[in-house]
Amino acid sequence: MAAFYSGIHLKLKSPQTPWEDKLKLARFAWISTQCLLPNKEQVLLDWCTHALTGWYNQKVEFSQNVLEGLWCYLDNLLHSRKLHSLLKQGKTISLRLNMAQLLLDRFQESARVGSKSPVCVSTILSVCQGLLSSPALSSVFTTKYELMVNLLVKLSALACRELQQSLLTEALMADSVTCEDEVMTECLQTQPNSKLDDSQMEAITENPPDQPKLDPNKSSFKENLRSANLFEVLLQGLSCYLSVQRQQANPNRVFTMVTNQLIQTLVLLRHLLTSGEFAPSHTHLRLRQQLCRDIRIKIDSILQSALFPSEHLTSYKEELLPSKEDSGKRGPGGAKGPLKPVSAILSKLSAEGYCEPPLHYSVKSNTLSLLFKFFLESYGKGRGESQEARRMLCFYFLARLVPALDLGLNGHSPSTAKADQPVSVPTGQKSPPASLCTPESWSLALLAVESLLSQALSADIYNVAADKIRHGEVQLNFYRALGQMLFNQAQPSIPAWYRCLKVLLNLNHLILEPDLDQLSSSAWVNSECMEARVQRARQLMVCSLLQTYTKLRQLPRLFSELLSVICQPALDHLRPPLLPEGISASLKTCLLDTPPSQGIEICSLVLESIRKHILPDLVNEESGAEKMEIDGGEDDKWENKAQEREDASLKLFSLSQLLHVVLFSLKSLDSTSPLPIVRQSQGLMEEMQQVVKELLHLLSSEKKSVKTNTSSIQKTPRKGKKNLDHKEPEKVSESNTGALWEQKIQEAALLLTYTWVEVDTLFYIHCSKYTPLDSAQTAAASKTADRVPVLTRIESLLSGEIFPARLQPSCSPMSCFLLKLLTLQQTKKVLLDATLLCEPSTVALLNRAAQFILAKSDYEVSLDGEQVWDGQIGSVTTGSYPVAHWYLITSNLPLIAPYLSGEDVDCVADALVSSLLSRQAGGGKDQPPGRLTVYLISSQLLQSPVFAELPSLFSATVCSLTQRIIGVFKAAHVPKICPTLLKFQEKGTGVNSLESDASHALPTKETIVEDILASSKTGEVSVLLTDTQSKELVDLLQILTHLNPDGMNSEDLSSVFLLLFFMLTSTSTSSQSDQVAADPPESGGDAVFLVKLLRILTCLLEGRNFPSVLKLIHGGALLQAAVSSLLCHSNNGRFRDACHSDWLDLIKAVQGFIRCLVQLIIIRNSSVRLNLDQFTSYLTSTDIVAPGSAAVLGKPDPGLSIMSVHVLLASLTSFSQAMTSNLGRSKPMDQTLTQMLTRTTASLGPAVEYVLKPPTVSQSSIQPARILGQAFVVEVVTVMLQCELSSLSVEEKNKQTDTKLSHMNLYQNFCQQILKEISSAHRPMDFLVSSFHFLSAFHKAMKKTGGDKKDEQGEERTGGKELDELHVQILQNVHRLLTASWLSSNDLCELEPAVQELLRHLVEESSTGQFNLLLMMIREGLDIGQLRAGNYREVLSAVIIIKLLSCCQLPEPCSKALWLLAPQIISAMVVMLNAAPSFLNVFHRLVASIMQEGRQRGDGDTGPDRDVYLQCSRLIERMYSHIAATAESFTTLSAFMVAQYVTELQKVTLRPDIKLHLTEGIYRILDLCMEQDIKFLTAGLQMGVREVFNELYGSYTHYHKAQRQGEDKYTV
Repeated sequence: MAAFYSGIHLKLKSPQTPWEDKLKLARFAWISTQCLLPNKEQVLLDWCTHALTGWYNQKVEFSQNVLEGLWCYLDNLLHSRKLHSLLKQGKTISLRLNMAQLLLDRFQESARVGSKSPVCVSTILSVCQGLLSSPALSSVFTTKYELMVNLLVKLSALACRELQQSLLTEALMADSVTCEDEVMTECLQTQPNSKLDDSQMEAITENPPDQPKLDPNKSSFKENLRSANLFEVLLQGLSCYLSVQRQQANPNRVFTMVTNQLIQTLVLLRHLLTSGEFAPSHTHLRLRQQLCRDIRIKIDSILQSALFPSEHLTSYKEELLPSKEDSGKRGPGGAKGPLKPVSAILSKLSAEGYCEPPLHYSVKSNTLSLLFKFFLESYGKGRGESQEARRMLCFYFLARLVPALDLGLNGHSPSTAKADQPVSVPTGQKSPPASLCTPESWSLALLAVESLLSQALSADIYNVAADKIRHGEVQLNFYRALGQMLFNQAQPSIPAWYRCLKVLLNLNHLILEPDLDQLSSSAWVNSECMEARVQRARQLMVCSLLQTYTKLRQLPRLFSELLSVICQPALDHLRPPLLPEGISASLKTCLLDTPPSQGIEICSLVLESIRKHILPDLVNEESGAEKMEIDGGEDDKWENKAQEREDASLKLFSLSQLLHVVLFSLKSLDSTSPLPIVRQSQGLMEEMQQVVKELLHLLSSEKKSVKTNTSSIQKTPRKGKKNLDHKEPEKVSESNTGALWEQKIQEAALLLTYTWVEVDTLFYIHCSKYTPLDSAQTAAASKTADRVPVLTRIESLLSGEIFPARLQPSCSPMSCFLLKLLTLQQTKKVLLDATLLCEPSTVALLNRAAQFILAKSDYEVSLDGEQVWDGQIGSVTTGSYPVAHWYLITSNLPLIAPYLSGEDVDCVADALVSSLLSRQAGGGKDQPPGRLTVYLISSQLLQSPVFAELPSLFSATVCSLTQRIIGVFKAAHVPKICPTLLKFQEKGTGVNSLESDASHALPTKETIVEDILASSKTGEVSVLLTDTQSKELVDLLQILTHLNPDGMNSEDLSSVFLLLFFMLTSTSTSSQSDQVAADPPESGGDAVFLVKLLRILTCLLEGRNFPSVLKLIHGGALLQAAVSSLLCHSNNGRFRDACHSDWLDLIKAVQGFIRCLVQLIIIRNSSVRLNLDQFTSYLTSTDIVAPGSAAVLGKPDPGLSIMSVHVLLASLTSFSQAMTSNLGRSKPMDQTLTQMLTRTTASLGPAVEYVLKPPTVSQSSIQPARILGQAFVVEVVTVMLQCELSSLSVEEKNKQTDTKLSHMNLYQNFCQQILKEISSAHRPMDFLVSSFHFLSAFHKAMKKTGGDKKDEQGEERTGGKELDELHVQILQNVHRLLTASWLSSNDLCELEPAVQELLRHLVEESSTGQFNLLLMMIREGLDIGQLRAGNYREVLSAVIIIKLLSCCQLPEPCSKALWLLAPQIISAMVVMLNAAPSFLNVFHRLVASIMQEGRQRGDGDTGPDRDVYLQCSRLIERMYSHIAATAESFTTLSAFMVAQYVTELQKVTLRPDIKLHLTEGIYRILDLCMEQDIKFLTAGLQMGVREVFNELYGSYTHYHKAQRQGEDKYTV
């Protein structure tokens, strides 16, 4: 057999052996372990590659099956573990060098259109993958650079072909693909200073209507290729090529190879991968996003290192820089790199044929942005004098890239004075080339321009001063030419167009300033596209424009251009809103930073535009109907005149809105305002008053004119009846048009009047130097009229006399809204005059005014909660008017509510409740920030503190809710006679049901109390609710939760409380009432319902008028009824389907109700013993506890009885806690509470022992402790222990010496069990928190019961040793728990308060030895060796313990011991910086301590600890420096750190040496603060602290900041 095996080599070489047998022998030889071929692996590889080479060279012949078998055999060899294992062991195995060419030929063969490869492409790719996976095997390619380039070309071409086919197939299915540029936009806006991501240069490729037809051969190629890992092989090839490229010593050779062979394929591949990243084709091809990104990263690295190496910098300078700028910078031999690298690159990108024609421009535009990014990264950074030269080089490269987009810059280019550089465009060319005639191409071009300009802005290559002084403003001229192109070829429907303008504006405002009128017109006033993306980009550009001119203090100049554009002839109804929400908000912010004189100037410009350009077009030049003749020429004149008036009226309203926004955004005058400013403001208001008068006069004159025209038209038939029928329709149309422009004039006049009155009053209130014009008019009119003018104005507003009667304000929502605002203004003036308020006629007029403002008929039907308003007066329309009107009412209720009738108040309350219920019932839609809805306004009113100060409305709202609840009860099913419901039926629904009058209210409430007590005793329900009715009640309860109980009067509070308590004890859902009912429709719905109900009842207990309820029913009876009803519900299975979390919420709600009511009973101090004894007797009665325990054993569903036990234990626990917290008030009270606590503790003991008792065999499936939860059981035992400790404390005060605990054995066993379980495995957080509370209480109990006492001989008792052991065990277990790997960061934050409480208890009275043990644990945790060993949890535990200790009040010896450890704490720096928030808490405590210890003490400054504090201050300065060096972790916390520092600094006067180090340290933190952080600190700090901060920041800017940084943009 060995001989046979050894002959395999001869058989493989023998020509007599059939090829099929040779292939079988080769496979056998590879897998057999007994084959004795020397160097078997190399032999078999050589044989296989020799056979394949021979077949393709036509030297041997065999079948197609053998050929495929040989390729598969080679593939198996290259991927075998055996081969790779041998290679790793260092064995030399290689392939024939001609194998590389063989593979390249196969790839070339597969790529030819129409050819059919004899071997599957997937096999060839797999062979290539195996070959590239090993450096030894891949040497057939890597040893020769040209072969590697060729391989990458072939693989890239295959990938491009596959992706291109997929994209074109999708393009045929979809008619067009729009350009997705928003991703790039958001990246550019949110990361202006970071490296540009790939998505910033990406756009979906455009597709013309004539798509190329798909070749059928391509489909078969695609089917073969789809199953192969083409892109994984490509990634391997890119990685191998990149390593080979980096090893090349000649960068010129690399540049030539890449530009000649690779760049076109690689940029096409990159574009295809990017543009279709989320396309279906990528999913179809099994292309992962991460794989695509990895390929793109490799391509970027190849292009950047090949095209822009450092060795080619001189070549780029020679080509790009003008001769005068590059003189003296070249060596004597010239550049050693490529002659013209930029021209070579651009010529390759502009060449045709390397991709499908529809993709060519997309690929080129995206690649230009990518190349500029690479250029900036490679050559844009320099130091010293070379920095400016580098920036100019980058600019000239940019100037070469932009013309390549074929934008047509009208011949402008910053040419380098070299004739052979084709960078300019023919001078006469004014329109874009044919390829840019479609919007898709414009989108791509503008996207590329935006990306290029954004990168230039981020890289700061434009130094304005240097460009002007040294370079003849070459950059300014280039950017200005680009801006001219953007205006000449305006594309206002493309978002990128606005963003290009925005970037140019940010580069230098002088770029666009000559075309400021075009900018205002095209990009702001006359931009007609209303698409959301376009509007967002437009608003961002306009906001940037406003901010720029605000900083330049040239806002009036901008408004001058804006007003000229607005007043230009145009159809104003085609224009977009002048001041949408975003622009309006930005304008308001800018005006706050504008000098007052400029704000007044802007307002004057607006008024001047109205008077000069708008009013002349509105005045009727005809004298009346006497001069009007009905003929064709006059009709045309009338039609033109009407059109002009309509256009002018729309412009008038836009200018009025602008003036309103400007005036309402300016800073008000005050007593400190300079007199010239006051005079300018006075003149402005006079001018505005005159404009208002002219508008009102215009409307009144038009009233007469219309009457005259009407009479003239009626006389026309006498002249000619023939023309009457022909012209009558046109006259009707003209009349309608006239109504439109008159309506707009009316709205503008009202808006200006409202603005004028509001501003005039505001100036008068705040500035004593200002003379109010409105008050002057009032004084003048009072001398000539009998009635007070302000009352006359209100009368005219209410009667509508302010405008002609034929103009109905109700037709215009804007007019209605403004009339209400004007009425409200005059009402405020009346309310400020105490004399007027005493007159009866004034009150009657105010009542009418309030009813006019209310206008309840306007919202009784329309308040559905879905209308939206942005809060601007100018945007009030028919759709938004209900929201604006409701906002006007609710925001002024304190003014108008006293003058509303009871019916009106009830109407407002019903509307309030209905709006809230409609949103809850319909779900509603979430609105963007800043948008108002009826529901949002109503909810804000409900939660406002002002609402409780409106007693009539508050009471009406409560009554409305009560009415709706009673309505639900009346519609429900009543299984038995219920006196309460009978009373409701007798008296009707609503408010009268409970409080119609004093004689009927009490009997009804007494009836409810009787029903409550009866239901609590029998457990029977009186009302059965359906699921729909339960949902209605839940919605009503949700509204009740937002009502402040202190705002309820006694009647309202008692009515609501008793009604809700009746709901608790006497209602149930119909599905739960039937014991045989199936699953309820909503699982756990009853539990959630009762949770809401109990929480509202608990909230009502805190109302100041709740004692009125206790006059009707005792507190003990309420407690008993609540617990009894819940026990009945749980026993009846009402909570059978409640989920665990809902059930726990119900238990907590019950406990909260009991605690709150018991607290109220004790504080009220009325019949305390009676009430508490009643409830104690009920809870501790044997007929409750014993049957509940026995029921667990006997009932078929013991889980229901366990729920009852849960309720009972929770009630006992909360009852005991409430009484314990009130011990110490008085001796009689303590005696009463101690007696109750003894009884409850005696009941809790057996119950807990039962719960903890192990189950028997018959009870193996039920364990009470597991069902109730570990945390709850621990909480119950903790309460027991605290109750006994509290009782002992009272007994000690009464000098009773017995200090034994009745359940000490239970507590000791419980403690040991907790210490075993607390850190042994993953535990719930609530269990851990409860365990820490128990350990604190148990440690206190051990101390109190003799752990720290001594016997008569002075020797410590055994309890003292036990206490020390307990102390050590607790610390060890806490430390072990904090180092547990299963605790997340959120878990640690949740545990910190409980751990802090436990530590505080342990260390406040600990001995020095005990505290030293804790310090040793901290020191070990902070050891740097812990980090090196990877014990990060040990370090984190030490950090947390330090943080918690710093908040504890330590004894003096312990405090000094901790201070000795402080230097080491500040120096474990790597540890601290990994947990920034926790570290800052610890660090702040140390800084505060240093400030306290390092304060000036007079003669005491020379103590022995002086040097220690000075050393700590140096360490703190050092830590501040390290924090500044790792700014990414602390940037968001820097303002917080400064606030903490100055707060502590205000308290002390530091020693000079310590202050020096601390100040230098905090300067480093101020370096991290942004401008908004400084504003936040200035506005948010308290007065004294703010002064300290201002002093600190002043010294920082004067001394530190001036040295650290400077303004370099305008510095040469």
